[in-house]
Amino acid sequence: MDRPGLYVHVPFCRTKCPYCDFYSVTSLSLVPAWLDALQREALIYRDRFGSFDSLYLGGGTPTILGSRELARLMGVLFQNFSFSRDPEITIEANPDDITKEKTALFRDLGFNRISLGVQSLNEKELRFLQRRHSAKKAEEAIEVIRTSGYTNLGIDLMYGLPGQDESVWMATLRRIVGYNPAHISCYQMTISEGTPFYSMLRQGRIQAPGKERERAFFLLTSAYLEENGYVHYEISNFAREKRTMSRHNIKYWRHVPYLGLGPSAHSFLKGLRWWNLRSVDGYCKALDCGRRPVEDSEQLTEEQVRLESLFLGFRTREGVKKNLIEGTPGSDRALREIRSAGLATIQGDRIIPTREGFLMADSLPLLFSH
Repeated sequence: MDRPGLYVHVPFCRTKCPYCDFYSVTSLSLVPAWLDALQREALIYRDRFGSFDSLYLGGGTPTILGSRELARLMGVLFQNFSFSRDPEITIEANPDDITKEKTALFRDLGFNRISLGVQSLNEKELRFLQRRHSAKKAEEAIEVIRTSGYTNLGIDLMYGLPGQDESVWMATLRRIVGYNPAHISCYQMTISEGTPFYSMLRQGRIQAPGKERERAFFLLTSAYLEENGYVHYEISNFAREKRTMSRHNIKYWRHVPYLGLGPSAHSFLKGLRWWNLRSVDGYCKALDCGRRPVEDSEQLTEEQVRLESLFLGFRTREGVKKNLIEGTPGSDRALREIRSAGLATIQGDRIIPTREGFLMADSLPLLFSH
């Protein structure tokens, strides 16, 4: 039985990137109130999930917190929740925040995995993305983390930027591979409604790369990283070996229970999914008044769970179990078609997407819906 995972949303950033649609604020004035509220929220759930084997601090920018604030946060979590003997404990980090002292603090507080938001090693692209760090600072941060003894380093990159050249992207990828990180996430840029980039797109000031360019970037990235020893285990994720796959993220793809604390965080338990208010102020006020800071929830039906399992499974190298499609109209014919098209293979009792199949991950499940 898979153990649950614990996620904490740290909703603070120094600046807001124009492509980001994760919830965050740029004022740090509410950090003390947020910490107080988080402690109250932890008390609500302390006996509901059992023992966690993963803890993930995401954001926002968790490394924006000072040493006392971070120590208090981890104290709250360890005092209220139980963890397995060898939990994966991840902190998302901005290269600007990485110092020898900070990595030593992370180790003292129990973090054994760092996820570093590099995005690009091209100065022009970093300026376009309005990242605070330079390419030089990103590489210095990688070196600091490596020399501090961390072996479980994940690096986040972004491709498919408006006007991006494949040779520039490959130069970033080659330099990152040269550092031999345990994990690489390569996210295709999506321009979400409500972001500054969305407004620029609507105004014609930037142009999306188009499906064929996106396809070319994806296939090039996957082939290069697999040729260099990485396992492409989920559409956007590559790992050096099985043990360096993100234990926490895998829980989302497998419908394993998880608890999310903080504004906008999501939770899942026994088919029930709920999510918190997308407001630091609203979150704090709800908990100050003794109320759960939940914005809404949904109880999934068996069919919804099955369909989600298909959508999530076709995004991973684990694929989906064949029994998930049994009894759906035309499933045998659809399965034959996707196999002959080179989109999936059969391995035992599982349907495994190929690299080309990953590109069709959103449409493959529709072939097996009731």
